Amino acid sequence: MKPIHVGLLGLGTVGGGTLTVLTRNRAEIARRAGREILVTKAAVRNLDKARALAPELPLTQNPFEVVDDPDIDIVVELIGGLEPARALVLQAIERGKHVVTANKHLLAKHGNEIFAAAQDKGVMVAFEAAVGGGIPIIKAIREGLTANRIEWIAGIINGTTNYILTEMRDKGASFEDVLKEAQRLGYAEADPTFDVEGIDAAHKLTILSAIAFGIPMQFERAYIEGITRLTGLDVKYAEQLGYRIKLLGITKRTPKGIELRVHPTLIPARRLIANVDGAMNAILVKGDAVGPTLYYGAGAGAEPTASAVVADLVDVTRLSTADPNNRVPHLAFQPDRLAADPILPMGEVETAYYLRMRALDRPGVLADITRLLADADISIDAMMQKEPEEGEEAVDIIILTHAALEKNVDRAIAGIEGLAAISGAVARIRLETLGR
Repeated sequence: MKPIHVGLLGLGTVGGGTLTVLTRNRAEIARRAGREILVTKAAVRNLDKARALAPELPLTQNPFEVVDDPDIDIVVELIGGLEPARALVLQAIERGKHVVTANKHLLAKHGNEIFAAAQDKGVMVAFEAAVGGGIPIIKAIREGLTANRIEWIAGIINGTTNYILTEMRDKGASFEDVLKEAQRLGYAEADPTFDVEGIDAAHKLTILSAIAFGIPMQFERAYIEGITRLTGLDVKYAEQLGYRIKLLGITKRTPKGIELRVHPTLIPARRLIANVDGAMNAILVKGDAVGPTLYYGAGAGAEPTASAVVADLVDVTRLSTADPNNRVPHLAFQPDRLAADPILPMGEVETAYYLRMRALDRPGVLADITRLLADADISIDAMMQKEPEEGEEAVDIIILTHAALEKNVDRAIAGIEGLAAISGAVARIRLETLGR
């Protein structure tokens, strides 16, 4: 049978890994796919560097040459960013080519347009590598859990922030110091904004939410809070209370709508996901039939991500002759059956909270704080008051609440910060038990 011809857009870390895996496992991949999968052309920025990696592969610096090549069956987009990636993917679709991409930013922002174009042309867009690196989470939700009504997803889906939080906990170091070390080791970019501000995780969560609940991509409605304001003090107190802090992407189906949020979260230390350390990723998916399931592995890296890219190539190869109307839909549900469930504003989200405040150690202060919480319909689950340091009149008070509406917590915090006995801002971290 005629081999499938693949054109690579980008031959960097992931592109190079993809070429390596396809070459090394060529025979095994052909056995699984039913025909050979051959890279026949690649678009690169640096020709000399690419020729050292792939001396016999035809190369070009114009990516549209790959997209427009009539002999190429599948275009693999690995250049990242929004443009020219969007234009290249749409042109490949217009030319009737299938697309494999690892570009979570592109899909979160323009996935609706891209999937609609692919549906019209009867081609596939595969994107396993866009979330969780080598973890097959997209396939698990789209196919493996298809019998389930997905209830919620909670995931550590950014390795950089997980590494930073692990180091802050284990070494007692500050965020700033650990970030510098992460940059030195190559875990964090020179500009780490997308990672540490939660934007990268929100791109991935947008994709997971869409395929879990059959809704369009809605990145612009996600609540996003990064880890830059976390202190070593909160990491230490969380540990003392039996919790770990992780940057989680959380999406839930509720009677009022879909929650779509990324923020630091306290998790009970006994949970498996709370013990995922370093740069690793882990994603919990709760289905009504199967219960909670956990997916763990490397969320980045050349060959782990290439593993997902090649898996997509095999899937597309297997299904390339199938009736387009009977393939697995891009967002797991048929395009005419997507739901219109709204994304909840953060104020309507209900969860538990960790609150830390600096208060004068004098009678009546705790009564004022608890009154403000009660007035906002917030009940207390646990409270810890630290002993004052020698010569100081103020102490740290830590409160864990039961589930409460975010808007009520906002109101209570504003009242607490207005008390004369409270100095500075109240630190707030959301808390999820991630149980059944």
